[in-house]
Amino acid sequence: MRIKRALISVSDKRGLVEFALALKELGVEIISTGGTAKLLSENSIDVTSVSEETGFPELFDGRVKTLNPKIHGGLLNVRDNLEHRKQMKEYKIKPIDMVVCNLYPFQQTILKEEHTLLDAIENIDVGGPAMIRAAAKNFRDVVVVTSPDQYDDILSELKKNGDISEEMRKELAAYAFKLVSNYDFSIYEYLKPEDDRFPRILNLRYEKKSLLRYGENPHQEAFFYRELNPGNPSIANAKQLHGIAPSFNNIVDLDSALQIIREYEKPSVVIIKHTNPCGMASSKRLVDAYKLALQCDPLSAFGGIVGLNRRVDGETAEEMSKLFLEGVIAPSYSDDALRILKKKKNLRIIEVPEFYGGYKQKISIRQVSGGILLQDTDLQPNKPEKMDIVSKRKPTDDEIKSMLFAWKLSKFVKSNAAVLAKDERIIGIGSGHTSRVDAIRFAITKAGDRANGAVLASEAFLPFRDNIDEAANAGITAIIEPGGSIRDREVINAANEYDIALVFTGMRCFKH
Repeated sequence: MRIKRALISVSDKRGLVEFALALKELGVEIISTGGTAKLLSENSIDVTSVSEETGFPELFDGRVKTLNPKIHGGLLNVRDNLEHRKQMKEYKIKPIDMVVCNLYPFQQTILKEEHTLLDAIENIDVGGPAMIRAAAKNFRDVVVVTSPDQYDDILSELKKNGDISEEMRKELAAYAFKLVSNYDFSIYEYLKPEDDRFPRILNLRYEKKSLLRYGENPHQEAFFYRELNPGNPSIANAKQLHGIAPSFNNIVDLDSALQIIREYEKPSVVIIKHTNPCGMASSKRLVDAYKLALQCDPLSAFGGIVGLNRRVDGETAEEMSKLFLEGVIAPSYSDDALRILKKKKNLRIIEVPEFYGGYKQKISIRQVSGGILLQDTDLQPNKPEKMDIVSKRKPTDDEIKSMLFAWKLSKFVKSNAAVLAKDERIIGIGSGHTSRVDAIRFAITKAGDRANGAVLASEAFLPFRDNIDEAANAGITAIIEPGGSIRDREVINAANEYDIALVFTGMRCFKH
């Protein structure tokens, strides 16, 4: 048995007692620290404390335990180097053949909303990464174990061959360096200044979360990677309670639903199809909001994703179960709702932890051939900072309420976009059109007779008066748009001709 001594110091103690017992049965001496040594001793496993090994106590509230030549010399000496052997003997350093170590839970700590900077700092591991790097560097002589998920393979190899192969040692070392690298990157991301969001050299770190059913099309393989420290609420931290594995498109649509629905305070429902909303409403009761959202475009809602910003109750679930849906995403579900929805074998039921958390992605990324584009995420306030009434007629209070409701949604609709609303419900959406007037025409077509008396929101300026003409012919009474066209005066004059209230926000919200 080549492995005679192992140093064990872990934060994640899953499966540790069983692993240590198995090592002891193989004749391995165990050295350990603090809480790990206490746990092993309580389970009748003999351990040598690090303090006994080094001749020093643990110092500074445990900040210094293993940072000692007796430890790092034991890890870094090359066994077949005669000069190293001589120094080991001279300084009475014993070889350490295995390190079992995982790190302080820095990432978990900073995800807690109530954490402080001091909490984060105290969960920055120093000794652990140093030991892991030392063992990984000297992998031919030292086995580095950094995850409970590796325990079974390690024991199987030891029992079968009495040693760990060099190939496996190298794989474990590579994983260890990746672990420490990601850990350090998480600390950098947490401590970096706000103005460092567009650095000269950009380092992006993501970890593989799951295999997806397929990509945009069935012939494309796809995986979901998540940030190392995703905040809440986020699709990366969402939990799937039921249904088949999501596809690439499902994840994109679920995230679109989440980003939209969290912007609304009242009980609200959005229906998503191919990243675009095709229905949206708020009401006093969730079930009523769903019914109103569905009325916007029941044809497009078929095979869509439903997002809700309240706990889903049985009544709402019953209504949703009448329609074929790809998925549902919400903060939580009642037992009745789950019982009803789970009757749909393939329906993806997604729960979002800490739905009302304050996390928002500050930077958005898009890949292009040979590079990526970064920009500040469009986090403009839901209510425009300014609302300049540029028409002769002022909008009524009801029109303003409807305009703000439609404007809030418009930034989530693919440009060119047009959103029609009455009160707090959307009645028609035109999305992704190559001309603005066509977007308006499409929204009016979807709304039908309901367009009469509705309001229109446009996420970018109306470039010609024909947009106003189309709106007026459908009976639209008020319009909200950014303004800024060289033909603004022509557009304003047209609005006045039809007695339409026209409001400029001064803020464009393209979604390209």
